[in-house]
This record gives sequence, structure tokens and C-alpha cells, in this order.
Amino acid sequence: MLPTQENRRALYSDNRLKLGLFGANCSSGRAVTRVPERWSGSWADNLRLAKMADAAGFEFMLPVGRWKGYGGDTDYQGETLETVTWAAGLLAVTERLTVFGTVHAPMFHPLVAAKQFATADRIGGGRFGLNVVCGWNADEFTMFGADLRDHDARYEHAQEWLGAILRAWGPEEDWDFSGRFLELRKVRAKPKPEGGSRPIVMNAAASETGQAFAVRNCDALFSMAPKGKLNEFATHVARVKSLSPSMDVYTVAVVTCRPTATEAEAYFRHCAIDNADWAAVDRIMAMRGDTRDKWPEDFEERRQHQALGMGGVPVTGDPDAVAQALADIAAAGARGIALSMVNYADELPYFCAEVLPRLARMGLRVAASV
Repeated sequence: MLPTQENRRALYSDNRLKLGLFGANCSSGRAVTRVPERWSGSWADNLRLAKMADAAGFEFMLPVGRWKGYGGDTDYQGETLETVTWAAGLLAVTERLTVFGTVHAPMFHPLVAAKQFATADRIGGGRFGLNVVCGWNADEFTMFGADLRDHDARYEHAQEWLGAILRAWGPEEDWDFSGRFLELRKVRAKPKPEGGSRPIVMNAAASETGQAFAVRNCDALFSMAPKGKLNEFATHVARVKSLSPSMDVYTVAVVTCRPTATEAEAYFRHCAIDNADWAAVDRIMAMRGDTRDKWPEDFEERRQHQALGMGGVPVTGDPDAVAQALADIAAAGARGIALSMVNYADELPYFCAEVLPRLARMGLRVAASV
């Protein structure tokens, strides 16, 4: 397909439900577990996974922007592949996948970023996507010697930053930009993105200010669907659509799929409870201000929920149950679902062989296999 804006937004796919993989650029992925088979995050494994997902008809891969790990027994997410160079490498060896870069706006100069993104987009023939984030992890900002601005100022800066990038992708030459945070003079930025259109832009804001930024600027909003509360998620999607009818909402599911429900539940417990990296979990929660005093009634549930996926809908069961759970999320309004697994490459073949055909029979996807 040609890299038109419409095709980019659809991730070059007619499937009603888009599927992707989330967090594979990080050691341990998104599972805060000590099990030895946890995801390595190595380049070799990412390369193998991307080719597998591309062949199976997955639409996208979405990385986590991480600069400093969370410690614990496993140094959870202590090694992560930088997301733009990661995306460029994967785009060079795949044919259909849209590969996102997850980029902290305060840590990348917008003109450097605009050229990086355009270069990756040229490598992929129009398949690069931008997931812009403002940051929240104070430890990472300290490491960079950067200021973690107050919440609203982060989005004011992101507005200027993204505005400068969009302008750099446009036809102007020798333009100036003057704002509260940025001063740019006589700007020329080449090459432009592929095909005269621009990469799809995603944001994962949860706050009212952040979502207003997404509505103004982005093609897609990445939102967590609360566990067991798909009605709330459906209300959220409806609200987003009322503000921006063209905006798509994506979410994340933490998948444990096995031939039987008993096997799936046993493995979930083995990874997320019996062998959770609780020291890393507790550090993550402390950094987010999630304390027992703040959540007196469900603190332990929240703590356990962090251990397998750092948030997202837990989808555990046999292939019928997993397919139905994903279909329910789609029915609540999700345009796409980013999946995380304990070991993506080990678990994806079974998912593709068993769950994808079921989703096809439900009319959500066209049948595909690895």
C-alpha cells in the first residue's frame, strides 16, 4: 500500500482489530518476574520476534521508552534498546509492520528527532510511527541533568516540540520558531517522511491535560483498560471519540495462553506471584506514589497487578477464552491491542496458531499463520 495518511492511520491493514507487541525492546519485557525464561530484550531475539510477527500479519510493534532500570533481583528493564534505532533496524528487515519509536520529548532536540524519524520512515517505506511521551520517572531526568517540569508544563513543552517536528516535515525552508521553550532559526530539515505524508502519532496520556494534548495533535491514544471494567473503558473511548471522531484508541493486554485454563492460570501464578520480582515491583509502586495509605482497600491487588505487565488487562486462559477476551476489548471500542507476554518469541507461535484463527472466525481479522 502507498504511504497515504489514511493507510498510515490504518497501519496498512483492513483488520477491524489491530494487533501488536508491546515492550519487547526491554529486558524482561513487561513481566516483573524472576523466571529464567523471561524475555531477554536482546537484539537477536527482537529481530526473530519482529520477523515472526510480520509473517503472522501483526500490524505493529510498540517499544517502552526506558533509560534506567528499576532494580530488584532482575534489574528489571535494566537493559533496553533505544527505540528509534531499534525501530529503524526492524523496519529494514520487515515488510508490513508499523514500528513505533517511543520518544521522551524533553530528551531529544526536535530537529534531531525530526531527522531521525524521517530517516526511519524512509527505511521502512512509510511504516515508522511516533509514540510521544513527556516522562514521569524522576530518576531518568536526574540522570540526564534535565528538569522534570510540572505536569501541565510538560505538555506545553510537548506542544512546541511536536509542532516544530511537524513543521520540519512540511515544505517550508528557512523558517523560524519562537516559543516559551524553543528558539529555532532558519530551519531546513531534509529528508521528509516517505510519500508526502507523515508518520502516525500516538500518545499515552491519562490526565485531562494530557488527553487534551492528544486530541489536538495525535492520531491515536494509548489507554489502559481497567481490569474487569470494560464498561469504564467503553465510556472512555466514547468520550475520546466525542472530542475527536477520527482518533483511534489502543490498549494493552497481558496474555497467558495455554491449551487449558488450568495450565494458563498455573503459569500466570508461577510467574506473577510465586516468582515475581517483588523488590522491583515495590520500587515501581513507590516511584509512582502508589502506597498502602493511598489505596487501603486494594493495595495488594494493585501490587500483584504490577508483577505481570505493569498494567494492562490480564488475559489468561485457553485459546477460546483469550480470543473472546480480546474480542470483548475490541467491542468496548479498542481499535488495536498491544500484547505483552513473559517470553514473546516462545509464546507467539501458539497464539498465532490458535487465537488468530478464532479472531478471524469472529470477523475481527483475516486468518494468518506464522
